[in-house]
Amino acid sequence: MSRTSRLFMLLDALRGHRRPVTATRLARDLSVSLRTIYRDIGTLVELGAPIDGEAGVGYVLRTGFFLPPLMFDEDELEALVLGARWVEHQGDAGLARAAAAALAKIATATPRDLRDGLADAGLWAPVFKAPSPVVLPLQPIREAIRGEFRVRIAYVDKSGESTEREVWPIALAFLDQAQVMAAWCELRRGFRHFRVDRIRQLTSLRLRYPKRRVVLVKEWRTKEKIRLEAEEPVQGAASVQGAGSVQGAGSVQGAGSVQGAGSVQGAGSVQGAGSVEAAGSDS
Repeated sequence: MSRTSRLFMLLDALRGHRRPVTATRLARDLSVSLRTIYRDIGTLVELGAPIDGEAGVGYVLRTGFFLPPLMFDEDELEALVLGARWVEHQGDAGLARAAAAALAKIATATPRDLRDGLADAGLWAPVFKAPSPVVLPLQPIREAIRGEFRVRIAYVDKSGESTEREVWPIALAFLDQAQVMAAWCELRRGFRHFRVDRIRQLTSLRLRYPKRRVVLVKEWRTKEKIRLEAEEPVQGAASVQGAGSVQGAGSVQGAGSVQGAGSVQGAGSVQGAGSVEAAGSDS
C-alpha cells in the first residue's frame, strides 16, 4: 500500500468517529504500527488537516474538512446495496426513497461510475412476512425523535382498550413483523413500547421534552438491558436471538426471525435487548 493511500485511509477512519479515537485503535483498524499512526497524523496536520488531540488521549477530525472523492471497495458497496434493499421493505416510504437517492449520489460521486455495479449486486433482503400495515406514516415519528418533540397518540393496546397519551419518542425499532416505538409515557410515568400499527392518530406537539434524548436513551437501555454492538455486554442482558417472543408480533426466532432486534433508529444496532414486549409494555 502506498503512503498516499494509507493517509487517505487514515482520514476515512478519523471521519468515522465523532469522538476522539486512540492511536492504538487506529493502528489496529488499519493494520499498521502505532509509530506509523503517529507519523501519519503528524503528516496530515502539516498538510492542513484539522485534527485535534494528542498521544494517550485520542484524535478527532473536525467537521467541515473536505475529503477527496469517495472510494468504496466491493464489500462496502455490497453492504450499502443490501442495507438500501432492506430499507425498501420496512413500510417507510420516505426512508425507502432516501435510501435509493443516497445510493444514486454515491454511485455518481465516486471516481468511476458505479451505477451498473450497484444495480447488478447479487445481494437481496427478501421479506418472508411483511410487517403489519401501519395506519400512519412513520416519518412524523422519526421527525419527533430527531427534534426531541412530545407527541400525542391515540393508541389501542393488545386487549383492545383505547387511550390517549402524551409520549416522548426516543427510538423506533424495525422488527420483522412490526415497527415498535420506544418512548417515555407521561400517563404511566415510565418507558413503554408501542406497536406503530396500533397507533390510530399521532399529533406532534412541537414541544421539546424536558430531558435530552441521549439521556433518556441511556436510561431506557439500562432499564431494558440493551447494549450496542461495540459495547461491553450488560450484566444480565439476554441475547435477542432466542430471547423469547415479541408479544403480538410472532416469535423472535422462527418465521421472519429477528436477528439482533432489527434496526433501532435513535439507539444504534441492538445486541441483546431481552424480550421486547411490543404489545405488553404499552399498558
